[in-house]
Amino acid sequence: MAKILIAENELALREFIARGLTQRGYEVAMAQDGSEAVDLLKKQKFDLLLTDIDMPIMDGIALALHVGKAHPKTRIVIMSGHEHQLERAQGLNNLVFKVVSKPFTIAAICTVVEEVLSKKKR
Repeated sequence: MAKILIAENELALREFIARGLTQRGYEVAMAQDGSEAVDLLKKQKFDLLLTDIDMPIMDGIALALHVGKAHPKTRIVIMSGHEHQLERAQGLNNLVFKVVSKPFTIAAICTVVEEVLSKKKR
């Protein structure tokens, strides 16, 4: 099954997503910010990065740009609870497969993950 990296600074949400994806058979790693995610990406390959935009140290936009350059085979899904931040992600259309608004259900985020993993890489 696919390996997914979740970069989300809110612990409860990070664990909620991880639990839902793990129950569906995915291997999941978690990072509390973009910097920690970059460290994990140096150690292992991931099929998908699920990242929040608003995080300390390195935000999700900077993380997506890094991943797009350093790990071009990793698919990227960006999530945010702030409309103005979602607009920032629209400029990343060539890197990001999907932009998701918070809040969402675990079923909804799992559906997004399944859709993105089943698409052919751009």
